[in-house]
Amino acid sequence: MTTKASEANSFRTQLELQRSPGTDTPLSDRTLPGHIELVIGSPDAKDKEVTLGPSENPHKFSTVKKWIILGVICTAATCAACDTTVAGFTETGLQASFGVSHQVAILSISMSIFGLGVGPLLLGPLSEFFGRSNIYVISYVILFALSWGVPFSPNIGKFTHLVMRFLCGFAGSAFMSVAGGSVSDLFEDHEISLPMAVYTLSPFLGPALGPVMSGFINQHLDWRWTYFVLLIWKFVEIIALVLLVPETYEPVLCLRKAARLRKVTGDLGYYAPLETRHESIKEAVFVSCYRPFQILLLEPMALCLDLWSAFILGILYLAFQAFPIIFEDIHGFNIQETGLAFLGIGIGMVITLPTHGFFDRLQAKSTASHEGKLLPETRLIIGFAGAILVPISLAWLAFSTYPQVPWIVPILASVFFGAGFVFVYTAVFTYLVVAHRKFAASALAGNSFTRCTFAAVFPIVAKPLFDKLGTVGALGLLAGLSALMAPFPFIFYVIGARLRKASKFATI
Repeated sequence: MTTKASEANSFRTQLELQRSPGTDTPLSDRTLPGHIELVIGSPDAKDKEVTLGPSENPHKFSTVKKWIILGVICTAATCAACDTTVAGFTETGLQASFGVSHQVAILSISMSIFGLGVGPLLLGPLSEFFGRSNIYVISYVILFALSWGVPFSPNIGKFTHLVMRFLCGFAGSAFMSVAGGSVSDLFEDHEISLPMAVYTLSPFLGPALGPVMSGFINQHLDWRWTYFVLLIWKFVEIIALVLLVPETYEPVLCLRKAARLRKVTGDLGYYAPLETRHESIKEAVFVSCYRPFQILLLEPMALCLDLWSAFILGILYLAFQAFPIIFEDIHGFNIQETGLAFLGIGIGMVITLPTHGFFDRLQAKSTASHEGKLLPETRLIIGFAGAILVPISLAWLAFSTYPQVPWIVPILASVFFGAGFVFVYTAVFTYLVVAHRKFAASALAGNSFTRCTFAAVFPIVAKPLFDKLGTVGALGLLAGLSALMAPFPFIFYVIGARLRKASKFATI
């Protein structure tokens, strides 16, 4: 007897046993082999809704397996973000190869970032139909294929270098729009704090690591080698995604189980909840494209928090133009050394990880003071630290750009900026999700579009800004503007509950 026939007979035997007289257990409470639970609407119902059994739920993966999956997803997100920033030190090579101005060469960064902002509007809903792992692998294969066009573009104009940079950003954006859902799939609520912090950090390490890598390469090799090295990294990520990242989205897992049951048993009554969904892919993408802007326009909290986080990300990307001025022009660094200066921001980001336990305790105290109810506004507490650190670090950086000030002083300032940056984004991301549970994907997509738009524009305006105001004036202006936005988390912590009650999108 073949393996397939044996499996079919096993399923049929179990079905007959469950239908046979003399058993007191209703069919809806029983479990088929493979831990497939049947949910029956009535005793006479013929349709059988398939759900996952306890051992099949990704929450039940071993801790090691969960962190391996998370590690691959996070490194892939870092690589995709790094892809946007390595162009920072390729400008001279681009200008020489294509005969363009500095401002046009900067568009290589901006177009890639803009692709990151547009992508989540379209890729996010596709994961609900095709699964997260499929989106990861397909998007990375597309990213890998398109990346070959960047170093081999015959010119920087239409359909070549800049368009390829935009498309690469678009393909890489899958990890900005889908990966957060994978973390939720893998970890239960009581254990998700650290994994979510690690994931939140991973795409923002790209802007810190990209210049380090690009600085070393462009110091010694042609600018195209920057993208060749990234191609190697992307290929390794594809292999890791295929081998180590299984599907974790429960509706898609149920869909696959239902198809297997129908094939093995011949019973067409088995179905997954996803198969009863009336919304088409086209409709889902359409909603995904307009609802984020609805939330931005109709939700004052979402708008203010998105603008705050977008402004701070814009400053991070503006650093790609500011650091060469500070460290090359003022302190005499070469390209390689200037790239290493970005490690200050990266170190600041990483050292925030051990602080999450402290902020979790503060949130627990806030919850206790509200009769045990976890209000979304408690998620803004970690943002208080970011609201204070960002303007202080920028002011510190502004007044440490004089030649007589040791070079280590502005790097120390950037450490505190990196820490404040992570605190701000952790607060904004978690608040948007918790306060808009039903529309969390749309709230995050709106944030992604807003912040990437700012990040795309800031590198373009950086040179005129620094030429006009100088390093002290330009950075002082940014410090002042960030100080004006600093009250946002404090204000919404106090009045957020009232604003949510008047909202059509927020959780009450």
